[in-house]
Amino acid sequence: MKESNRIEFKRELSDSLEREAIAFLNYRDGGIIYVGINDNGTVAGVPNCDAVQLAVKDRLKNNIQPSCMGLFDVLHETRDGKEIIKIIVAGGSEKPYYLRKFGMSEKGCFIRIGSASEPMPVKMIEELFARRTRNSITRIRSPRQDLGFEQLRIYYQEAGLALGDKFAENLELRTEDGDYNYAAYLLADENGNSVQVAKYAGTDRVDLAESKEYGFCCLVKTCKQVLDRLEGMENRTITKITPRERINRNLWSRVALREAVINAIIHNDYTAELVPKFEIFTDRLEITSAGTIHSGEEREDFFAGYSIPRNKTLMRVFKDLDMVEYLGSGMPRILKAYSRDAYVFSSRFIRTVFPIDPTALELEKEVAQTDTGAEKMSEKVSEKVSEKILEVVRRNPEVTISELAKETGVTTRTVERHIKRMQGEGILERIGGRKEGHWKTVAGDKSASKANRTA
Repeated sequence: MKESNRIEFKRELSDSLEREAIAFLNYRDGGIIYVGINDNGTVAGVPNCDAVQLAVKDRLKNNIQPSCMGLFDVLHETRDGKEIIKIIVAGGSEKPYYLRKFGMSEKGCFIRIGSASEPMPVKMIEELFARRTRNSITRIRSPRQDLGFEQLRIYYQEAGLALGDKFAENLELRTEDGDYNYAAYLLADENGNSVQVAKYAGTDRVDLAESKEYGFCCLVKTCKQVLDRLEGMENRTITKITPRERINRNLWSRVALREAVINAIIHNDYTAELVPKFEIFTDRLEITSAGTIHSGEEREDFFAGYSIPRNKTLMRVFKDLDMVEYLGSGMPRILKAYSRDAYVFSSRFIRTVFPIDPTALELEKEVAQTDTGAEKMSEKVSEKVSEKILEVVRRNPEVTISELAKETGVTTRTVERHIKRMQGEGILERIGGRKEGHWKTVAGDKSASKANRTA
């Protein structure tokens, strides 16, 4: 590797860490900082990686403004047998980012130019600040202030974490005025947002077979409910067992499906008061979320996994709960299973289209045909057992269940099941008690026709 506009090497953790991180936050594509690699690309290693990781997180959290929580990942890797730290930094949506102690000035703001991090000119600082979006879910006041977060607390506990008394501030769930913001509203136990999962009986939207809403609760719970529906119910697994192997096929890639669902929910533009939509057709699955990715470099960045997280607070929460791995990992996972053609962009929406795997449908047909053949074979065997029971009973009306089992070559339970059915259909009667009684068959066409029925 070499240093570039997106890669920075640092032999050890130094005072310039925040400077490099800020430069990447202010850069369109973000970047990666490696600690433990020399300028020439050779691996030096990092002693006590755990302590260094904690120090990096603490410094980026406390020394940079606006908050960059949710915009970076700190990973532990091994190269050439030595431990290093990899810091993935996304381009932020609240530029310019700056060092807290120097403020929004040339000493505090930096930008990536080539393989170096340079002070940002005053004019650029002013222009970026003028364009800074205030239409974000962290700046919009929640329509309700009586919010509860018990569901979120439970999810954090299950992940081995705890929400302290200051969780709203730590997770940036309040506006600058101290009110709950729209991110808090989305994560609260009760809210007015829901996500629709619709299922159609054909390849168009004419014949709606089923529609269900998931939501009005914590967005994490909503996401899990949608995943349960799509992963558990709709993305069925078709299995065929052959003498050589066990063949499993799903309608859609399980990894890509999960990533696409979570991406749609996390990165949806909730400021437009729109929610993601999931639609199942007989030939495909469509996932639609609100947002815009412009053509050209921005779209290339999107497919490369460099796009700016639209809702950094939601990203942070989902990362805390291990529902996403690290920044930029989702898109490469999806593109392993589907091409870029799976994405359709419009002026306000991003739609993901996953066609049903034709090999899965073909395998399902084969399995269905095999099952039908096995069922017919089972019916024939069952008919022969019933006929044999009647034949033995006619010869020996006092025959016992055990003797019938020996004569027919099946278990006593199977004999009892056949006898119970034939008694219910009036084909066979029991005269007298169990020990001293005997069997009686009903003669005539009724017996002949019904004897052919299966148990």
